[in-house]
Amino acid sequence: MISDRVVEEVRARADIVGIIGEFVRLKKAGKEFKGLSPFKEERTPSFCVVPSKAFFHDFSSGESGDVFKFLMKHQGMSFVEAVKFVGAKSGVEVREERRGRSRDELLRPHYEALAFAAAFFRERLEAEGGKAAREYLQGRGIGMEVAERYGLGHAPDGWQAFREAAAVHGIDEGLLFELGLLKRSEKAGAASAYDAFRNRIVFPIHSIAGRVTGFGGRLLGKEGRGAPKYLNSPDSPVFHKGEILYGLDKAKNHVRREGCVLVAEGFMDVVSLGAVGILNAAAPLGTSLTDAHAALLARYSKEARLLFDSDSAGLRATFRAADVLLASGVHPSVATLPDGEDPDSVARSGGAKAVMKFVSQAVDVLDRKVAILEERDYFSSIEKKRNALDRLLPTLRAVRDPALRDMYLAKVSELTGVERATLDAELRKEPDGLTAPSRAQPPSRRRPAPRFHGRGPERTLVQLLLRDRTWIDRAAEKIGPADLEDRACRAIFQALIDDPEIKILPAETAPETVRRFEDLMADREDLAPASRIFDDVVSRIQAREIERRNLDVPGDADEAEKARLAQEKEELVKQKNALRPDWSKTARWIGAPARRDAQGAP
Repeated sequence: MISDRVVEEVRARADIVGIIGEFVRLKKAGKEFKGLSPFKEERTPSFCVVPSKAFFHDFSSGESGDVFKFLMKHQGMSFVEAVKFVGAKSGVEVREERRGRSRDELLRPHYEALAFAAAFFRERLEAEGGKAAREYLQGRGIGMEVAERYGLGHAPDGWQAFREAAAVHGIDEGLLFELGLLKRSEKAGAASAYDAFRNRIVFPIHSIAGRVTGFGGRLLGKEGRGAPKYLNSPDSPVFHKGEILYGLDKAKNHVRREGCVLVAEGFMDVVSLGAVGILNAAAPLGTSLTDAHAALLARYSKEARLLFDSDSAGLRATFRAADVLLASGVHPSVATLPDGEDPDSVARSGGAKAVMKFVSQAVDVLDRKVAILEERDYFSSIEKKRNALDRLLPTLRAVRDPALRDMYLAKVSELTGVERATLDAELRKEPDGLTAPSRAQPPSRRRPAPRFHGRGPERTLVQLLLRDRTWIDRAAEKIGPADLEDRACRAIFQALIDDPEIKILPAETAPETVRRFEDLMADREDLAPASRIFDDVVSRIQAREIERRNLDVPGDADEAEKARLAQEKEELVKQKNALRPDWSKTARWIGAPARRDAQGAP
C-alpha cells in the first residue's frame, strides 16, 4: 500500500494541467483550461480543468475528480498505478509499504530464476541461432517490435544450453526442476537433467502485476512422440494456470478503456491481435476458463467477446466459458469466425479491420445457442423443445445480473412455451441432484435405498454404460432417457443411444452435461459385478417410474371405474414389489455401507 502522506504529497505537487494535457488538447479560458470531452464525442468543448482546485469536470459525461481519477477513468489505471504515474511526473518517489515479509519476498528466488530464464530465451531469439525462430515469427506477421513487447524468446534445439547457463549464474537446479524449466531423464546412463523447453518459440507468462511466473512454448519443428505442439510450465508455487490469463497484464488498461475484453484461445491469438493493434485481448493457458479466470476478468470489465474457434470443440469451449463468465457477473457475447479460421489467421490475412468486423457482429451467448438450436430444428415439437430447454437451462442458471436474467427467462419462455413460473421453479432445483416427487409420498419405515456414494442409480447406470458400451442396447430396451430425472444423465444416455461409440458430446451440449460426461469417463471406480449392478439400478429406476404412475381412486368414481382403478393399482404394486432389489448387496459392491433405520433394521 501507499501511505496517505505520500499520496497527498503527489497530489499537491502534480501539474494537473500538464498531465491531463498529455491526453486532451487544452486551451486556457480565464482561470480554467478547456477542451473536448475525452469520455464522450462532442463538437463544443465542455471539459474543463481548474488548476487552482486541482480538479477536472466533464459536463458532457458527468465525470469529475482529481488527477488520479482522470488517469483511472481515461487510461484504465488502478489507483496505485495512477499515483506512481503522477509521482514519476512530479519528482516524488512512490514506494509501497509492507508489513513483515510478503509472500512475494519469500518467493523471490523463484521470480529471479524465472526472470533469468526469460532473459536467456530473449537473448537467444536475437542471437544468430535464433534466425529460424525470427523467420517463423515474421511469417506469422510478428516483427521484433511486437516480439519485444510480449517478451517472446527462443529455446535452442539442444539438451543442456539453458541448464549450463543457469549453472554459471549459480541458480539452484532443484528450483529449476520445481519451476518446470528442467526435467529429469529416465534413460539409464543419460544426464540426470535436461532443458524442458527445446526448439520452441517461448512465451513468458506474466502475473497481473507483470512478473514472469511461467512459460509457454510453441514447437518450431514437427510434432512427434514426446514433442507436443504447445508446452506449458507445470503448476508451481508462483504459477497456477487456472488463475492466470495470458496477456492480461498488458491488456488490462486497454480493457478498462475499451470497456470490453476479447477472450481468445491461445498465445498466438493474443500476440497476433496485438500485432495489428488490438490490445485488449487475453487467453487461458491451454485449459478451460475457470471461476478464478472469470473473477479476474470481472475486475476490469463487465463485457467479454469470445473469439474461440467455430468448430465443434471451439463451440463447446465457448459455451462452457460463457456460463462461467455469467456466473461472475460478466456478460459474454460470441463472435463467430469463418470455418477453419481463428483470431490469429484472421488478423494476419485481414488486419484489425477484419477482426473487428467479427467482434462487432458478436451476439449474446443465449442468442447464439438459440440460433444453433433453431438451425437444428429443436423448436418444432414438444419433445424437441424439452431437449432444447435442457440445453438452455445451464445458461439461465449461470446468469447473475437480474435484468439480464429477466430477459433470458422471457426469451426462453417465448421459445418453448414454458411459463415463467415453471422456469423459475426449474432453476431453483439442483442441476446435479435428483428431483423430489411433486406429490407428497406417505411416510415409510422401510430403510431407504443407498445412494451409491451419493451418485444415485442414474449416474451409476450411465457410468456403467460408458465403461462397457455393450450394455447400451439392453438398457434402452428396459428404460428410456425420459425415465431419468437428472438432466445431465438423461442427455448422456440419449447421446449413447444415438451413437454408442461417442467419445465427444455434440457442440451444443450443456456445459454441466459435458463436465459430467468427462468426469464419468475419467472415473475408474470398480463396478463389479456389472450384471448385478445393472439389474439393480435399472430396477430402481423402473420402480420409481411405477411409483409415479400409482393411482388414487377418486371418491366420485362409479363402481366399475373404482374396480378398474383398484385392479390397475394392485397390478402396479405387484410390479414394484417384483422389481425391488437387494439394496444392501448393491451397496456393498459399490462400496457404500448399508444404512439402518430408526428401528435398527439392516
